[in-house]
Amino acid sequence: MFGDLMGMMGKLKETQQKVEETKSRLQNVTLQEKSSDGLISVTITANTTIKSIDIDDSLLSDKEKLEDYLVLTINKAIEKATEMNKQELGAVAKENMPNIPGLENFLK
Repeated sequence: MFGDLMGMMGKLKETQQKVEETKSRLQNVTLQEKSSDGLISVTITANTTIKSIDIDDSLLSDKEKLEDYLVLTINKAIEKATEMNKQELGAVAKENMPNIPGLENFLK
């Protein structure tokens, strides 16, 4: 029994390390989201850190339109990055977790 427990603890520690490694790797994975007409482009990491925003000069004269574009495009970029992050970290955790009955229902 204690051997199983020690094995599970080791597996949990290994999983935690792999999750941290994945988080670190995702900081270097960038995604780009553009507005539907391409006037704004947002570059974001898979850990949801915005790296850059490119705005077409034609939007600079209309503050309200620019703000709307920014909100929509940034939100789409965050959604995309969050989904990638969730998938990557979920896959690492699921792959490396010890076989504990009922755990799969908790991870969903």
